[in-house]
Amino acid sequence: MTLKHNQQLPNNHFRKHWQERVRVHFDQPGRKLRRRQARLSKASAVAPRPVDKLRPVVRCPTIKYNRRVRPGRGFTLEELKAAAIPRKLALTIGIPVDHRRQNRSEEGLTLNVQRLKEYHEKLILFPRRIGRPKTGDASKEDVAAARDAKSKPTTILFPIVPVDKSIQERAITSEEKEGSAYRTLRLARSNAKYVGIRAKRAKAKEEAEAASKK
Repeated sequence: MTLKHNQQLPNNHFRKHWQERVRVHFDQPGRKLRRRQARLSKASAVAPRPVDKLRPVVRCPTIKYNRRVRPGRGFTLEELKAAAIPRKLALTIGIPVDHRRQNRSEEGLTLNVQRLKEYHEKLILFPRRIGRPKTGDASKEDVAAARDAKSKPTTILFPIVPVDKSIQERAITSEEKEGSAYRTLRLARSNAKYVGIRAKRAKAKEEAEAASKK
């Protein structure tokens, strides 16, 4: 490409001073140590109360990662109802609530309900006023024992244990070869999708037959 105007160079700004602007992070090992020390100091300051809230066990999304479990945002209303814990009370005793999440399996619901029950059994609820305990507050003996207990500060409450990722293979049986899992699931989805339309058509057909008989 030929340049005009007396071979003038284009005024492109390629001098960004990268040596001054690039930021390096060579202090990561030291920051990691400081974060750990901050967590331990916070845990010891609020002991015996845990630092984090109780989190539910949920599955990771997508088929690729749904074998893994991880902490969730909060417990569903159905799980709280099964554990007999009111929603407003749960928010005050370290149990987060997520009204958007839904229980898709009976196993996950049972696991989180059992987790809530174990937490509620071990919970020692200090009264707001020492001389005026309310229903559900711990007794004076339990409060004194919890304050005198020199237990190790806990930063993780009820840790979530990862599930076994190993897959056990087996031979396909003759019954499984004859049937089709895809067809069974497809029919179930179709029946669930069109149940309302089919019921409406059947009702309209019955009404039409009754009207024709008159």
